[in-house]
Amino acid sequence: MTETKKTPTLSFEVFPPNSEVGVGKLTATLDQLKGLNPSFISVTASNHKLNYEKTTIDLAKYVKDTLGCNTMVHMPAAYVTKKQVDDVLEQLDTMHINQVLALRGDIVDGYTPENDFTYASDLTTYIKEKKPYFEVSGACYPEVHPDSKNRIDDIKHLKNKVDAGCDQLITQLFYDNEQFYRFQEECAIANINVPILAGIMPIVNRKQALHVIENCAARLPKKFINILDKYKDNPVSLKEAGIAYAVDQIVDLVTNDVDGVHLYTMNKSDTAKHIFSNTASLFDLETAVEE
Repeated sequence: MTETKKTPTLSFEVFPPNSEVGVGKLTATLDQLKGLNPSFISVTASNHKLNYEKTTIDLAKYVKDTLGCNTMVHMPAAYVTKKQVDDVLEQLDTMHINQVLALRGDIVDGYTPENDFTYASDLTTYIKEKKPYFEVSGACYPEVHPDSKNRIDDIKHLKNKVDAGCDQLITQLFYDNEQFYRFQEECAIANINVPILAGIMPIVNRKQALHVIENCAARLPKKFINILDKYKDNPVSLKEAGIAYAVDQIVDLVTNDVDGVHLYTMNKSDTAKHIFSNTASLFDLETAVEE
């Protein structure tokens, strides 16, 4: 009997703005994303402000209650105590939000980490002990975590995270699908059998592209570099080409049976809607998008 392949999921990520004006703009963005019916919308959190940011919890509540979308809250571990995690888990439980992304988070100069959670796997174990019915996702790096010694070491730590109770993985952004497919194979060899969602960030302006190049270890294929060079003085064309590149990535990923695509929206609804309108049928979603 032939096994039927499950339809891949499509999800979005947003981040809390730093001002009330920004919050207003983001809620307008989220209102426009509502009709796209994502499997969930994840909300990021700064990892060194010790309280997961009130705006993160408020924003997650808005997504859940006002938009009626499933919500995932990021929970960076390095700068929090067990007591703080307990408080956040209770808040989320009360709001009927039971999806979290457990991260270690970056170590920030000038901020001393707490001692309760050294790795994301420690936080994953703790959440599963406290709230076993919570769905815990974990981050992963198709091109090796910056702090890992090598690929073998990276996969070993990822295996520990999954064994700790991680239910699915979401990748860091990447622009070379072959790197993702190699990573999938390595996970399979290591008996990492949870769903892996591919993280896609469309490049829509040159400043963003330069930031990605400087801060992320993502390999940039020649085709991608050519786009940056050809349209460096034409921001409109660069945005269109960046979105088209992301669409091509997604089509290729779905064709090769990816478990899901997680779109880093950068709080831009127009970009998300454009990509959605060109890929919705791949996810068995409605293609009607309100302008």
